[in-house]
Amino acid sequence: MIKTLFKELKEYKLPSVITPLCMIGEVVCEMIIPIMMARIVDEGIYGGDMGVIFRTGGIMFIIAILGLISGIGGAYFGANASAGFAKNLRKAMFDNIQTFSFANIDKFSTSGLVTRLTTDVSNIQNAYMMMLRMAMRAPASLIIAMIAAFTISPRIARIYLIAVIFLSIIMVLVMGRTTRFFKQVFEKYDSLNESVQENVSAIRVVKAYVREEHENTKFQKAAENIYRLFVRAEMNMVYVSPLMTATVYVCILLVSWVGAHMVVAGDISTGNLMSLLTYCMSILMSLMFLAMIFVMMTMASASGKRIAEVIEEKSSITNKADPVMNVRDGSISFEHVSFAYNEESEEPVLKDINLEINAGETIGIIGGTGSAKSSLVNLISRLYDVSKGTVRVGGVDVRDYDLETLRDQVSVVLQKNVLFSGTIIDNLRWGDKNATEEDCKRVCRMACADEFIEKMPDGYNTVIEQGGANVSGGQRQRLCIARALLKKPKILILDDSTSAVDTSTDARIRKAFAEEIPGTTKLIIAQRISSVQDCDRIIVMDDGKINGFGTHKELLESNDIYREVYESQTGASGDADFDSPVAQ
Repeated sequence: MIKTLFKELKEYKLPSVITPLCMIGEVVCEMIIPIMMARIVDEGIYGGDMGVIFRTGGIMFIIAILGLISGIGGAYFGANASAGFAKNLRKAMFDNIQTFSFANIDKFSTSGLVTRLTTDVSNIQNAYMMMLRMAMRAPASLIIAMIAAFTISPRIARIYLIAVIFLSIIMVLVMGRTTRFFKQVFEKYDSLNESVQENVSAIRVVKAYVREEHENTKFQKAAENIYRLFVRAEMNMVYVSPLMTATVYVCILLVSWVGAHMVVAGDISTGNLMSLLTYCMSILMSLMFLAMIFVMMTMASASGKRIAEVIEEKSSITNKADPVMNVRDGSISFEHVSFAYNEESEEPVLKDINLEINAGETIGIIGGTGSAKSSLVNLISRLYDVSKGTVRVGGVDVRDYDLETLRDQVSVVLQKNVLFSGTIIDNLRWGDKNATEEDCKRVCRMACADEFIEKMPDGYNTVIEQGGANVSGGQRQRLCIARALLKKPKILILDDSTSAVDTSTDARIRKAFAEEIPGTTKLIIAQRISSVQDCDRIIVMDDGKINGFGTHKELLESNDIYREVYESQTGASGDADFDSPVAQ
């Protein structure tokens, strides 16, 4: 974990070195001042030498200025290093997330990834700042003050040593108990973020079903879980501060008592006793800072492991050493393909699929809910890899292609259509960043999106709100189809992506496909038979298997599922549906 995280220091290694050096400089300056004070008291005040007072005071002023400069330098370089480190960690995680396959994304929840990119990185940033400054300053101050104290009076310095050992044992015991609580806290943060994310993204549904109270209760429960864990962690820490304060006061009393007797006996000067009292405070304050550092490091350790998990995660789908860089055509072949989302699943989602699709064909895919229609097409562009068998595109196993090359030639319009914040034309150019405005208008005409875009006040420069909230479901679908067409793909997959479009517009889109992109292989998943009956061939899916494959006419004659659903949708029979059992 440590190696993974610190690899991201990169250009911030120099500030990370300068910061502790500045802190050591500040500590050295602070430790010299008590010695100067002792000299002023012993030689200047008691000796009646004003020259010593002025000379020593001048040196103290210079040392204080140097200490101030060192402190400012430590703060500046520490902030630069910790903020830069956090920036690089976020970038490393985000860059790696972009390489994840769907299987990798399924492993980490969306809310979990958000927590790691935000809360966990902030914990690391704060801990790193503390480590560069206080983790160097506190031990240095402790060691130098202890050495100075033993140099002045070993007898009194032993009091400090006993106090340091006692408090160190207390801190180790307390930190061991709190570590497990902080680990649980960040797991609960995932649940909290998930509650917020679901509520905000589905706020229309929440209000439509008047479920505000239910959502409030769910959020309150997640917040209370975090509250309870933090309280338990803090309850373990609550004894540290009183014990430290009591130890400080006991040390001061003991040093004053022993020191007073030594001053009377002439074993130590008054100035040196004042220095020892100053060092007493420095030593014990350093211990308090070390306690804070331990708390921060405990929290950071849990966060660091979660961040390292994302950075170290390897995509389950990668390029071969020498990948194929050209897709010959849009032909598709499935050879004894089986697929399961989880390797431990008892039964695969797709079972022994064999299929041959010619380049330029228009293939309809229909089937009941859960019949694995989407799973079938997801394998074509390697959004998932097959469990068994082979999927070929253009005669080549999809696993042999360069991923970017393959996906550039396979445009997919998924069931969940997503538009991004920005103008319409910006969203369209996701398909081709170099597309001209005329190119964008051409594909919008094919997708029947031009008719509503031109009615908007700003036309193609109309700003789309986050998630496409200011356009209807049908408009969003047509924009996503246009975006996919802009890639000029060899294979176009429409995964139930005209479900929100009326039948007339659906027919016009299909007509435009036939006329404008005849060489593109088109796979159309739909629930309406009217959307696929004019396709060259139609696949009927049932329980992860191909139940039928042929033309509309052939399936009406030979496939019971297709025939009954067709009759139900055209009013020729009862109320059959894809999810209804077929009469035997």
